[in-house]
Amino acid sequence: MGTRTARIERSTSESSVVVEVDLDGTGRTDISTSVPFYDHMLTALGKHSLIDLTVKATGDTHIDAHHTVEDTAIVLGQALRQALGDKQGIARFGDATVPLDEALALAVVDVSGRPYLVHEGEPAGQEYHLIGGHFTGSLTRHVLESIAHHAGICLHVRVLAGRDPHHIVEAQFKALARALRAAVALDPRVEGVPSTKGAL
Repeated sequence: MGTRTARIERSTSESSVVVEVDLDGTGRTDISTSVPFYDHMLTALGKHSLIDLTVKATGDTHIDAHHTVEDTAIVLGQALRQALGDKQGIARFGDATVPLDEALALAVVDVSGRPYLVHEGEPAGQEYHLIGGHFTGSLTRHVLESIAHHAGICLHVRVLAGRDPHHIVEAQFKALARALRAAVALDPRVEGVPSTKGAL
């Protein structure tokens, strides 16, 4: 088994993004997106997934954070997909339920090669909250969708409880992190690719 790492760069007229991942890391992070709350969420994602994660992104945040946030999620998904390689020996499935004070989030991951997102349970109005001055609540779903699509994973995220907008988002990122940690882990008992089809 080779190193499960990737480095992806993407530049457009709206943003410039570089992402590096190591699936067999210890959760070391170096995050700078110019969107402070997003930095906080991606730091949590790396820390709790044990995926070493470096993200350097700049963009037209003077217009809106949307482009930089979305493009970073796209590149992160691409990097995860590349680092997974042929997916031999992985656990494939992972799930986690994570609390943050009054908030509770569930995430379930299938490294299936078939991108899909189900995202439910955020309280009414969550999508309109501006968190940290830059990050709109609606971006949470958009980030999850972009990661799932470009990583080629099936992802279910459900908010089970929550009141504080910050906690609601952070619980989701931490649940995703823990579910990813389980799904991408190497299982010594798995022979080849964990699929009856022989491919993921």
